[in-house]
Amino acid sequence: MFDVWCLHIPVQDRTTFQGLVEYVERTVKSERSRAPDRPVYLVGESIGACIALAVAARNRDADLVLVLVNPGTSFHRSQLQSLSALLDLVPDPFHLSTPQFLNFLTGNFMKMSSRIDGAGQALSEVTSGLLPSLKYLADILPKESIIWKMKMLTTAASFVNSRLHAVKAQTLVIASGNDELLPSRDEAERLHGALKKCRIRHFRDNGHKILLENGFDLATSIKGSTYYRRSRQTDFVLDYLPPTPDELEKAIDHNRLLNFATDPVMLSTLTDGRIVRGLAGMPREGPVLLVGYHMLMGFELGPLVTGVLRSTGIHIRGLAHPFMFNESSEQLMPDTSYFDLPRIMGAVPVTGVNFYKLLSEKQFVLLFPGGAREALHRKGEEYKLFWPEQSEFVRMASRFGATIVPFGVVGEDDICDMLLDYNDLVKLPFYDSIDKKINEGGLIKLRTDSTGEIKNQDMHPVVLTPKVPGRFYFIFGKPIETRGREKELRDKEKAQHLYLHVKSEVESCIKYLKEKREEDPYRSILPRLLYKATHGSDAEIPTFEP
Repeated sequence: MFDVWCLHIPVQDRTTFQGLVEYVERTVKSERSRAPDRPVYLVGESIGACIALAVAARNRDADLVLVLVNPGTSFHRSQLQSLSALLDLVPDPFHLSTPQFLNFLTGNFMKMSSRIDGAGQALSEVTSGLLPSLKYLADILPKESIIWKMKMLTTAASFVNSRLHAVKAQTLVIASGNDELLPSRDEAERLHGALKKCRIRHFRDNGHKILLENGFDLATSIKGSTYYRRSRQTDFVLDYLPPTPDELEKAIDHNRLLNFATDPVMLSTLTDGRIVRGLAGMPREGPVLLVGYHMLMGFELGPLVTGVLRSTGIHIRGLAHPFMFNESSEQLMPDTSYFDLPRIMGAVPVTGVNFYKLLSEKQFVLLFPGGAREALHRKGEEYKLFWPEQSEFVRMASRFGATIVPFGVVGEDDICDMLLDYNDLVKLPFYDSIDKKINEGGLIKLRTDSTGEIKNQDMHPVVLTPKVPGRFYFIFGKPIETRGREKELRDKEKAQHLYLHVKSEVESCIKYLKEKREEDPYRSILPRLLYKATHGSDAEIPTFEP
């Protein structure tokens, strides 16, 4: 992903903050002259974050991406500032016995000290036990160096805070919720309001030295925030990196409860029209366009993408609503990283350009013509398609000879009931302000030239009540070849005919599943739990005969 450089500041070095900024600035300019079309990423923790911000403020036209980890811009509001004032009064090596300084300088000592304190030992015993280590650390981290660092933090925070208005670079703030030294969570929110292009990621259980802690992956955070790019503009197709094994495992774990509750059944259709359990009927070579029904709230997405990937190795790239990529949308979610996982798994904003690029790269592309209107349908509209009247994808698919696979999925009505839909919400006296907040702020509108139900596709919440879980069922219909039909499908009438045929196939898939699931003795979770108890947790639970 990156050519990684590291700024090393020796313990005895006394270069001023301004000098460090100039040093990094020269390096950035050198790299820019070597590769002018590529961005330079500045990853800075604490003081390093201040250096990164200062370089960005002084180089407004440079193509920079800043990653600020628990930034030291909040130093004037931190515990460290109070402790630094007492540092001169503490003799060597006991300046290192303060837990906050140990955590600030070494990362893991603070946690060791906390565990010992928690065990009930007296502070004197703890200090006595750590004394040999403190003497060793005092040689490496003399008090004068720590005092110098504290003074530099004071200078750095003041310098940068007065120049935040000049920072134009894309900025990602990583904030630890369990930071004992800096008010990083509050500082992230402050910086988000002060910087023009800023996204924040909160990590509730991590401490100040998050970069040294297990379970944190900086590259994953950069990818999930859509801040990874190889050129001046983000290219969601060409810049994409497939999920690592750890990222895939996290995606699977994220859907583990839903998969356990619904135990999805996947069926596919062979070329001779025979329906089989499993994905033997799924094409193995792209380009392939999967076109189907969007269940309520997109419940099907996780089981679909991870299920197909685990079974076949096929990586599906979804065309998603721009809401999932809009910076202001993140602030409306329970967590700013709410949409990171779908983006890491390959979702891209639904645009003609992205559709074109994915097919040209021979990818497996997931498309829901019903979009948000289908995924946020009203009461009584389960399994109803809200597709545009005119063909939207047939001619593009035929241009690349893509195979179209219609599919259906059912099961949303087996896991929840809708308590309040959009028609109910608009009757509430306070909902107007909520609706305005959700659908403004630069949110891209879709199908503004359409009419009827699918026009604009505004986003809105729905209120659900859970049920004793039933089961999810997927069926992939018989593949439809477009290879060799490009000239034929340039004709609008013939393209429209194929479009309606695909829609009819999706409706037939849904109808088939709704009927056949009545024959499944394991449709409810209770018989499935009993089957697992008697046959083992890894046993495949039977279903109806296709």
